[in-house]
Amino acid sequence: MKITKLNEVQISNKNKEKEQFAIDVLTGFTSSPKSLSSKYFYDDYGSQLFQAITQQEDYYLTNIELNILQNSKDALPELVQGEEIDIIELGAGDGHKTKILLQGFLDSGFRVNFYPIDISYEAMNLLNKNIQDSENLFIHGVVGEYIDGLRYVRSLSQNQQIVLFLGSNLGNFDMVSSQVFLRKVWKSMNAADYLFTGFDLKKDVSVLTKAYNDKQGYTRKFNLNLLTRMNNELGANFQLEDFQHFGVYNPRLGAMESYLLSLKEQTVYIKELERSFNFDAYEPIHLEYSFKFSHKDIAFLCEQTGYKIKHNFTDEKNYFVNSLWEVVKN
Repeated sequence: MKITKLNEVQISNKNKEKEQFAIDVLTGFTSSPKSLSSKYFYDDYGSQLFQAITQQEDYYLTNIELNILQNSKDALPELVQGEEIDIIELGAGDGHKTKILLQGFLDSGFRVNFYPIDISYEAMNLLNKNIQDSENLFIHGVVGEYIDGLRYVRSLSQNQQIVLFLGSNLGNFDMVSSQVFLRKVWKSMNAADYLFTGFDLKKDVSVLTKAYNDKQGYTRKFNLNLLTRMNNELGANFQLEDFQHFGVYNPRLGAMESYLLSLKEQTVYIKELERSFNFDAYEPIHLEYSFKFSHKDIAFLCEQTGYKIKHNFTDEKNYFVNSLWEVVKN
């Protein structure tokens, strides 16, 4: 697999990334309540921890989506049709889910150009262990931000595309931000291209709560890794044992929310920002929303952002949906 690292070659360097990280921390810690951007979860170690989360029994999403993909892998090529396809995955992870879909297209006689896009070089290495080039499968990894990666791939090829955004990644955006993101994806695509994306459906709160508070504590480590990143990259002096992970469902928003709670009154200094930040006892740092969807929500998002639903694939419990959307352009 050839790998292009956009954030070094075309876009920015490490110093600019570090500067942006510091700016985002300053913005978040001077807000009320304090917050941190969830995009900083995924350094190399964060990506490893997330893969561990997805393999936990309480985290139902991965196994259910795997079953959906297994059941839909032969139907997708029939819906898309053609002889050659560029399959682009946003947030590729280790590729164990994608491998199922790729095999479906290969079994249907397609020539497949696979472009996994991820901000983590480590994630690309994990993927490379699971998926290799083969007859009619050609892999070109792209390390960079999603939209930059999509534009880069379009500059290389005008083939028909199917963009994969699997898992519940879209749930990290609120409804407005989801529309903005989906529209940016739409702008990088041509008419009759496809988006295949996952939606975690609204369900019993106890199921959701267990999924985001796994017994093995991987979600806790995943969230606390944000503090470790600030210690290592920004010269902060966070003591991880002084913070607690807390995941809770907000029924008004229809979202799981993740927080870190300061267990005592404390002051943290961040060298890169040359300033200190005070935390009250049990003061929260908001990390992430994970929005859940109804079928009505999915149809609304699709219609508002320039697509039409080609087919919805779901499981027998109606826990999750993988939806195939066709790009519409006048």
